Parts: sequence; C-alpha cells; structure tokens
Amino acid sequence: MRDVDVVVVDYEAGNLRSVETALSALGVRYVVSGDPEVVRRAGRVVVPGVGEARACMGVLRERGLDEALREVVERGGPFLGICIGCQLVLEFSEERETDTLGFLRGRVVRFPSLPGLKVPHMGWNGVEQVKPHPLFEGIPSGASFYFVHSYYPVPEEKESIVATTEYGVRFASAFAKDNLFAVQFHPEKSGPYGLRLLENFFSL
Repeated sequence: MRDVDVVVVDYEAGNLRSVETALSALGVRYVVSGDPEVVRRAGRVVVPGVGEARACMGVLRERGLDEALREVVERGGPFLGICIGCQLVLEFSEERETDTLGFLRGRVVRFPSLPGLKVPHMGWNGVEQVKPHPLFEGIPSGASFYFVHSYYPVPEEKESIVATTEYGVRFASAFAKDNLFAVQFHPEKSGPYGLRLLENFFSL
C-alpha cells in the first residue's frame, strides 16, 4: 500500500501551480513534496517544471531526490516527466554541460541558430503521433500543445519515441519506455487535450 496516489516532485523548478490546478480539475489525489521519503512511497510521480538543467540536477542530488526517483522507476512506478522533467530523464544536457538522471539513453541539445527561428520555442505547436500509445488515447495526431523550451530531447532508443514536433528541426516531443513517460510540452497548460493526456497517465 502506497501512502499517496501521486507525488508532484518539488525541486525548485517553476510551474508547480499550473500542474496542481490541472490535477485538482481531474480530481487526482496528490501531494507536492521535495522529501525523498515521500517520493519513494508514491504510487506514481510527476516531475514537472520550467528550469535550467544544472540547477535542477543540483537540487535533485542535494536532496537525494535523484535516488528516490530512480527507486520509483526501477520498481515500476509510473513516472511522468514534463518539460525540464522530460529532459532530465536522459543522460546528458548541453545546457551547461550537465549529467542528468540517465533513466533512458540519450541527450538534450539546443535548438540550432536558423534564420527566423526564435529560441526559446514558446507557444502552441502540433504533436504528431508516430505510433499508437495509451498516453495519447482519445487525442488526435497533430493536436496542439503548449511548449516553452530552448533545448530538446534526443532519445537514443528510437523505438521509445511516441510523438514528434517540427520547430526548425523535427524532435521527439513525447517518448516512453515501460513505466517511464516524458513529454517536452506542458499538458497542464494545453487545454482539453492536455488534461486528457494527464488523465490517460493516471489511468495507466
């Protein structure tokens, strides 16, 4: 028996409030915590946030949250990483040359300098599903979600890629492996389709 259904991990990254609002709208029983013991006892975890890779990893390591999250993933607890939380599940980020959690093989790279391409990528953009996945149940391919990021994930395991988005380059905007799920966009800021994706995650 787990103490809490859902723990939203507080590691001093921004955007917790909008995640809380979305979960409350869905009627999800959750707590927000930066305590590794609370995270270990969670039924499932959500790692949201807007932030900088090195600073976020510094807080995770200092608090022991990196190992707590690893334990959740290794025992099969459902894990959802959002935005910077998505990037941190890979091995390395070019943002200040940061070693990240390494739950999946891959790296995070900065958008290229291209004429007319504004960085950060900010606003609504289409998410094209490359294969069926329960995370996108009831959501049409090409549906728009809200993004705010200057770096994007490059998973090494291409079979993990669930959806892609075009912004100067085509990048993996959602990927998953077993009990680990990651989305570069912000479902909590993406209207009905975003809420549906969150609901799908909590139903898995």
